[in-house]
Amino acid sequence: MRKETILEWLESNKDIFTEMAQKIWENPQIAYEESFASELQMKALEKDGFQISRKIGGAETAFIAEFGSGRPIIGILGEYDALPGLSQSVSTSHDEIVPNGPGHGCGHNLLGTAGVAAVMAIKDIIVANKMEGTIRYYGCPAEEVLSGKTFMARQGVFDDLDCALTWHPGTSNIVANMSMQAMVSIKYHFKGITAHAAGAPHAGRSALDAVELMNVGTNYMREHVLDGSRIHYVITNGGLAPNVVPDRASVWYYLRAATKEQVDEMLERVNKIAQGAALMSETEVESEILAFAYETLPNDTLNDVMLENMKLAGSPVFTEMEREFAEALVKTVDPKTVAMSKRLFGGNSSEILPSSYDYFPNLKGVSVGGSTDVGDVSWITPVGQIMTTCAPVGVQAHSWQATASYGSSIGFKGMHFAAKSMALSLYDLLVDSSLISKARQEFTEATGGKPYIPGIPEEVMPPGSLGPVAELVK
Repeated sequence: MRKETILEWLESNKDIFTEMAQKIWENPQIAYEESFASELQMKALEKDGFQISRKIGGAETAFIAEFGSGRPIIGILGEYDALPGLSQSVSTSHDEIVPNGPGHGCGHNLLGTAGVAAVMAIKDIIVANKMEGTIRYYGCPAEEVLSGKTFMARQGVFDDLDCALTWHPGTSNIVANMSMQAMVSIKYHFKGITAHAAGAPHAGRSALDAVELMNVGTNYMREHVLDGSRIHYVITNGGLAPNVVPDRASVWYYLRAATKEQVDEMLERVNKIAQGAALMSETEVESEILAFAYETLPNDTLNDVMLENMKLAGSPVFTEMEREFAEALVKTVDPKTVAMSKRLFGGNSSEILPSSYDYFPNLKGVSVGGSTDVGDVSWITPVGQIMTTCAPVGVQAHSWQATASYGSSIGFKGMHFAAKSMALSLYDLLVDSSLISKARQEFTEATGGKPYIPGIPEEVMPPGSLGPVAELVK
């Protein structure tokens, strides 16, 4: 009966959370600037009796909302940052609302809101039944730049969790039993000597030459990395004018691999290439790490709990109008890309908006492309994760089609389904301590007892931070 009560509460209150997700979608803000979304969620949770702790890890838009007392302590991970350049209306043609403006092309307007709904639903059950246990919603900024949770983790706010749950908008209802890659985001800044490029080129030492030499070196390195590893970069500063030898130039790298240890090894080699480029061009080089996310550790115990509750929650029922919208949207995507998506992420369904439940087919134990700072949390405490149908199969994350989907009724239905699945799973974990014990035993075996050490150096603070944070700001 208590699970039925949870589902009834979420169903009767779904308009509240649809409106919250809609407002966040209409007011997209990029990493570390998500003041609208974080304030909106904090106000709703505080009004509902949650204790709010602000500016977690030094990030202005990071917060924790807590309710209850004692153990177990269970976290729900939420996100709400948008992506630059993905402004889009709910339309089947490319239609920017704000030219080159941000948009929710990864569905974080839905992601965080479902977490808020889940903890608010279970909070009423805790009160009504005088249950022991603590629930926390983590408002996590800047997932798109892969550092928000790392800064939070560095402050130790996940350390006392017994476990955590999360989800992500997707194109089918599936358990995330694969691993996403570890990744470092690092910028290299070269300093040379300016000179007239025609009149006195011999007097100059080009920082741009150093950047280009470095890129050549890393491109040769691609042949000698493990399969599945990735190296990508952009030149962020190449000088100001062709007739001036650039004395400043910068390049921004992402290095990805199956494990953080492999990324560490790649980074050591790329650092040597940067030093070699500086030596060859007679310049100087400095680097700054912006993010360093661990690979994700799936937890089968928690994933099994979440899968069973997905079945209990009942998948969304899509209308004919929603299916027509989905079909029209998919027609704007390259057919080869759609076919690939169906093979990889379509589950066992041939539907354009899948309603069945499954695990990622053939991906258990596999490291897939892409990274997330959820990986950091998964190395601190067991984490369960699902994905739900919020967009048609074939639509790619970080695209205008995704923004359109995540602002539509399709996205909202997937969000409500995720909220129900997480809330029901929270209940199971609160009442059955053996589930958490099993999840933690699996976690200990997976980590091999290796402690979590944040990849971001201690002296690096979030953008906009006023300095090191010694304690929670409430």
